Amino acid sequence: MELSAFPGLLFTVFDRFTLLTMFFTVFALTLDFMKRRKKCQNYPPGPWGLPFIGNIHQVDFNSPHLSFAKLQKKYGDVVSMQFGWTNNVILSGYETIKEALVKKSEDFADRPDLPIYDYMNEKSGEGIVFAKYGQWWKEQRRFSNLTLRNLGLGKKSSEMRIIEEVAFLNKELEDQKGLPFDPNFILTCATSNIICSTVFGERFEYKDKKFLALLHMLDESFVLEATFWGQLLNTFPFIRHLPGPQNKIPENQKKAIDFVQEIVTEHKKSWDPNEPRDFIDAFLAEQEKMKHIPNTSFQESKMIGSVLNIVTAGTDTIAITLRWALLYMVLHPNLLSKVHEEIDRVVGKERKPTLDDREEMPYTNAVMHESQRFGNVAPLSLPHQTYRDTEVMGYRIPKGTTIIPNLTSIMFDENIWSTPQQFNPGHFLNSEGKFVKPEAFIAFSAGLRVCPGEQLAKAELFLLFTCMLQRFTFHLPENEPRPSYTEGIYATSLSPLPYRLCAKLR
Repeated sequence: MELSAFPGLLFTVFDRFTLLTMFFTVFALTLDFMKRRKKCQNYPPGPWGLPFIGNIHQVDFNSPHLSFAKLQKKYGDVVSMQFGWTNNVILSGYETIKEALVKKSEDFADRPDLPIYDYMNEKSGEGIVFAKYGQWWKEQRRFSNLTLRNLGLGKKSSEMRIIEEVAFLNKELEDQKGLPFDPNFILTCATSNIICSTVFGERFEYKDKKFLALLHMLDESFVLEATFWGQLLNTFPFIRHLPGPQNKIPENQKKAIDFVQEIVTEHKKSWDPNEPRDFIDAFLAEQEKMKHIPNTSFQESKMIGSVLNIVTAGTDTIAITLRWALLYMVLHPNLLSKVHEEIDRVVGKERKPTLDDREEMPYTNAVMHESQRFGNVAPLSLPHQTYRDTEVMGYRIPKGTTIIPNLTSIMFDENIWSTPQQFNPGHFLNSEGKFVKPEAFIAFSAGLRVCPGEQLAKAELFLLFTCMLQRFTFHLPENEPRPSYTEGIYATSLSPLPYRLCAKLR
């Protein structure tokens, strides 16, 4: 080849490379447009997204509920967004969420595929919380509700189980000897033990290393799943093969699965199908009964997912609510005095409080409900997915759309609450001082996917809070900064920033 021809050949190669690059760019952008274009007429409005990533850059995953509040002001109560190629609709306002989750409950009863749980789903089943809507979910939901009731959920036996744990909780508080401490660890151990005694048939000592490791893994996983990296994994599943914090999620899931599997193995050595001691025994008995039925949902490999769902749901939000409640009490000593006065008048200082006292203690009950509201413990609930093509507030939403119920929009709605930006137990009291719960208070979600442990959670909150305050008074440590009650840490649930307090025997 003559040297003079080389520049021309180089130009030709470069020219072809440029054309090829342009072709693939146009192809990728066209594919992205087809994936992200609206699927139907009268689809909800929303902000424009960028190619390939959609609107993911417009959400602060440290406080997504605040990002959605801004979108609600601009676009209304039904807003569409895209994370990658996933269509999302954010529902705000009580009437909107009620229409979707209650009036059209089956239309919105499905769950989206969440890649952050792929390892969990593969190794232990989806569990009743995240399972797709269908026969499997219906069977397991029915079984779980019935079994938990048979094991005492909402009955006197569950009340005694809570009271038993209160003794251990109060002992831990007394052992602090009035010195400053962070209540997070103690409250989490107490609430976890109550649900563990129902599911595993045993409670754990607060210093049990395996138990503490499980709680640490669950807490770390909640944080990781809610962060930008967790949501990035949900949007772009291929990043599971890249290095990064997201790889810690399946590692923790494996450890949690191993923890439950070890307990299941021990149960199988001593269980009696005629006398189930706990949830695991009841599942094994049902599995034995259904073993000849093809495609039965009662498989040991699928049980672990449901067990973990129940344990995590029964641990996290209740402990967080109690942390908010104690924070509000130390920040408002006058309200704490009112709770003490009501406890002393109705229960006294000797006998243990019972659920029967709740009706005679409207102020204490109101404080617990207001702690849930103002603490905004479940700001976005859990994501739903449309089971079929449907409509909400006049907008058409196709089957398979991810639905995010923005419960924050209800908890701070000035049309529902007289002073939404203040901690005010009066929101749950009528003019006669009796407890009332507004219809719009749906802290446990609503419809077919409402929290199955709602009654147990309410019992725990009232009894744990009342028993602690019967015996102790709480105050802030001297010479320490005043903790914030308006900021929180978002990790699916919204928990207060770490703070310390002192517990003094009354």
